[in-house]
Amino acid sequence: MNYKYLLTEVKDGVGIITINNPEKRNALNLSALSEIESVLGAWRKDDRIKVLIFTGAGNKSFVAGADINQLKERTAVSALEPNMTATYRKIEEYEKPIIAAINGTAVGGGLELALACDIRVATSNIKLGLPEVHLGIIPGAGGSQRLARIIGKGRAMRMILTGEIITSEQAIDYGLITDLVEQDQLMNKTLEIAEKIAVKGPLSLRVAKTLLNKGADIDMDTALMFEKYAQAMLMATDDKTEGISAFLEKRTPEFQGK
Repeated sequence: MNYKYLLTEVKDGVGIITINNPEKRNALNLSALSEIESVLGAWRKDDRIKVLIFTGAGNKSFVAGADINQLKERTAVSALEPNMTATYRKIEEYEKPIIAAINGTAVGGGLELALACDIRVATSNIKLGLPEVHLGIIPGAGGSQRLARIIGKGRAMRMILTGEIITSEQAIDYGLITDLVEQDQLMNKTLEIAEKIAVKGPLSLRVAKTLLNKGADIDMDTALMFEKYAQAMLMATDDKTEGISAFLEKRTPEFQGK
């Protein structure tokens, strides 16, 4: 399909979504969010696609955030509508792993998009932050919750209350990003990670992602119980049989996702 604000590509089992709104530094408006949900829905059913990547067009901005003109018109009532929060939640809970390839500035809603992804790879020229307090508001698309879960409450508190923008060195020190590369190596590195994931058993990837996301919010005993039942379920799958057989036979497994 053709989209106004997105470019899409499928390459070797990896689906790449590029936010393409360069006139506004790839800012996300409601139409762009609707397009993202459309792609996610289509690719959910596409067995060729094992891993997704989000990135931004150009080399200056990943996503600058929400469209300020739309933000200006927002009221207390419209702020309660799902919008960006709902889209990012769908990204976070998506059945397939998602990597953010951060190729420049990612502030506000842009950083919140990256936080909803499972893995974050970035270039050395990035600037990251949640500066909403400068506008008299707060991060409203999951940033106040996801940031603290990823980098810890103290660092998240400082970033959000000051609205400060951090560098790539700070981001990797905080654990906010997992890999730091030069600009010309960003997609190579991100695709390398994606391809390592794509050859793994799709059921085990889905279960592992769910356990990591849900387990952090419950007590250890309950989390371990869920892990045990999840493992028991996977033990009964064809993928488990194929994975073990391939290992013993010293060959590449051919997972079917069942």
